[in-house]
Amino acid sequence: MIFCFHYKWITMATKSLCFTLGCQSLAFLLLVLLVFSRAPPGTDGGHILVFPVDGSHWINMKVLLEELHLRGHRLTVIRASNSVYVPRNSSLYAAVTVDVAGEWEEFFEFLQDLIKGLRKGRTMHREFTNMIYEAHSVWGASLSAFLENREMVQSLRDSHFDMVLTDPAIPIGVVLAKFLDLPLVLNVRWIHGGEGHFAMAPSPLSYVPVPGSGLTDKMDFFQRVKNVFFYALVILQQRILIEPIYSALCRKHIHGGCDINSLLQQADIWLFRTDFVFDFPRPTMPNVIYIGGFQCRAARPLPGHLEDFVQTAGEHGVVVMSLGTLVDAMPESDAKEIAAVFARLPQKVIWRYKGPRPSTLGNNTMMVDWMPQKDLLGHPQTKVFVAHGGTNGLQEAIFYGVPVLGIPLFFDQFDNLVRLEHRGAAKIVDLVDLTRDFEAGLNEVLSQDSYRRNMRRLSDLHRDQPMTAMDRAIFWVEYVMRHKGAPHLRTGAYEMPWYAYYGVDVAVLLLAIGAVLSLAAVALVRFLCCKTPRKNKTKQQ
Repeated sequence: MIFCFHYKWITMATKSLCFTLGCQSLAFLLLVLLVFSRAPPGTDGGHILVFPVDGSHWINMKVLLEELHLRGHRLTVIRASNSVYVPRNSSLYAAVTVDVAGEWEEFFEFLQDLIKGLRKGRTMHREFTNMIYEAHSVWGASLSAFLENREMVQSLRDSHFDMVLTDPAIPIGVVLAKFLDLPLVLNVRWIHGGEGHFAMAPSPLSYVPVPGSGLTDKMDFFQRVKNVFFYALVILQQRILIEPIYSALCRKHIHGGCDINSLLQQADIWLFRTDFVFDFPRPTMPNVIYIGGFQCRAARPLPGHLEDFVQTAGEHGVVVMSLGTLVDAMPESDAKEIAAVFARLPQKVIWRYKGPRPSTLGNNTMMVDWMPQKDLLGHPQTKVFVAHGGTNGLQEAIFYGVPVLGIPLFFDQFDNLVRLEHRGAAKIVDLVDLTRDFEAGLNEVLSQDSYRRNMRRLSDLHRDQPMTAMDRAIFWVEYVMRHKGAPHLRTGAYEMPWYAYYGVDVAVLLLAIGAVLSLAAVALVRFLCCKTPRKNKTKQQ
């Protein structure tokens, strides 16, 4: 609306201005007016404290920070001293570094061991759980030490931040926002205990699949039983392993104590990195803003060497493969098998891979350390995306309409791919059966046009919105800064004890009333039944 007003005013004023201004001056004036017309009324540049999570989570957080920086907001990012992806020096933000124990190299080595174990058919559940526990423990101890540094804390307070923006997959930023008493916006899909919706929105287990279950929203009886079992497992792990870490942190540094679930429910806005084109429909809350695919944009021209390679593919097109930010390489035997399959394809292949060059690699395959994934997916020659099933990559595949052959490895990847497979836009190949099924699965996705049609339909639905996901995200971040929070959108559930939330106290009262009435009725009947014979017996005597 604001833009339209300025545009009409500019058009009407142009004729009169042309008589007094030169063309260059007029062009400059128009540019200035157009720039200022984009800013919403009452919005000044704010100061935002950002607490990101490293790895692939940082990639989409950085996209949001770039847009906030472009719109005039100041950013301060708290980063780990051993961070690989969050640089100390950046033109986007000022950095505050927190000393964190542990090394990223150890984490990468664990992921490689995890892939090898999964490849051999091992569940690796205990090792995976230990890794998650260690990550939360290390960050909990690091934040505690950080908050004990009075000079650092005072520096944060003196900076007069307008809000905290954080990714709650490791919810350290959530605790920090409470400590500093600042409005809180979450850039979220995953929290410490799983998928974020389960912490703050009604989640009927009859049709809302629990992460890790591999189920859809269409469940038969035994699948619903499985769903309840997985939910109980997630809650048990969350209560026993993870929440005590943050409860201890709250007792030590937050007056009156707190629990992490209540802090999450107190967040002003949840910027949720999904939408209901990708996810299954489910109950939600008024302060949840869906921004799935916000990192996507129109494809840009490829670098010269990639464009030349892609154009040589001709009518067969190109296959793009990447297993995400954290997996640069695979076990050597797996890499050889995949390379051999690629070598037999008529398509060209661009494969992001940093491991040793497989001996079976064909001339049709280009291996790269890095690739412009969005621009490749947006290229008309790209036919299939071979991916691990991370949220970022699948959202980009939907945006550009490219069907997926999925090789899920860990975390949420299998459940993500199940959503696309259910809609006929992807095919899943189990890592255990990679040797047997990879080639057949790839040829199926390449040859059956239904995969591309279904994905293009999802792309059309995803793009058909009144405003872009990025504009929606920025609006609500600025909304929180303008109004110093959004408490009117928060549910009151975080103030309720669990027995009140689930209505246990009401149920107990109603059961007690029912029991008293039932006992009273029984007593009355017994009294009446026993009293009548005595009267008859007295008359006979």
